[in-house]
Amino acid sequence: MGIHNNKPALVLLLVVVLGSAIRLNSAQDSTTLVPAIITFGDSASDVGNNDYIITLFKANYPPYGRDFVTHQPTGRFCNGKLVTDMTADALGFTTYPAAYLSPEASGKNLLIGTNFASAAAGYDDKTAILNHAIPLSKQMQYYKEYKTKLAKVAGSQKAESIIKDALYILSAGTADFLQNYYFNPYLNKISTPHQYSSYLIRIFTRFVKDLYGQGARRIGVTSLPPLGCLPAAKTMFGFHKSGCISKINRDAKQFNKKMNSTAIQLRKQLPGLKIAIFDVFQPMYDLVNSPSDHGNFPFN
Repeated sequence: MGIHNNKPALVLLLVVVLGSAIRLNSAQDSTTLVPAIITFGDSASDVGNNDYIITLFKANYPPYGRDFVTHQPTGRFCNGKLVTDMTADALGFTTYPAAYLSPEASGKNLLIGTNFASAAAGYDDKTAILNHAIPLSKQMQYYKEYKTKLAKVAGSQKAESIIKDALYILSAGTADFLQNYYFNPYLNKISTPHQYSSYLIRIFTRFVKDLYGQGARRIGVTSLPPLGCLPAAKTMFGFHKSGCISKINRDAKQFNKKMNSTAIQLRKQLPGLKIAIFDVFQPMYDLVNSPSDHGNFPFN
């Protein structure tokens, strides 16, 4: 499951950070600051792909979507806009890239990008298979298919430019821990959290290198949130205690540290790559533990 936070201040903070990074690096001679947004990941960025597959993880019913533009469920695991939607707003888009499996992802709509994310997916393909979501490897296959479709719509030269200048967003990892590692007695018996996070980082590294090889140059990646503070973690592993689960949060911080150092190495290894890791751990942790400082009621 993805990062769910309905607090506008945090969402806007993430948008400003992401938007500012792109403004500094990719000013365009058009109404948008990048030509397209292409998204991979989990429920933090799924805009409806799971509506088109057989899975329990769907968001096509109320109250999902009640605060969205249409006031209807759209497949987003949110009552309103996702961070990816607000990022698109900040970058000048007037419509949002469609879920790749939806009928809307066709023709000229492909020119502004598309979204491959699937709720309950992770870096580990086994996580998605366990949850009947779209594995990250399959999302990559869809991306390569998308490139072929884009070339037919835009022409090869323009398509190549769109692919190179697009913003790529990747959000994954939460389900790997909460819906696979901690939940799977066999997996957490043969691997420590440190070993499993290193395994996920290797997958992340290969994925970024594959994206780079396919033409991507601007990639924004979200860190893990404070997993031990998420309702799902507290329900399954909190044993009716109040507060966040420290051990799970430590595992998330360890993963984030590895991801940050890996991103630095990738920038050194891959010429022209602009990759940024956006820390969602600390803002969410502060929000949960000091809600009154952010104008909110305490969390139970």
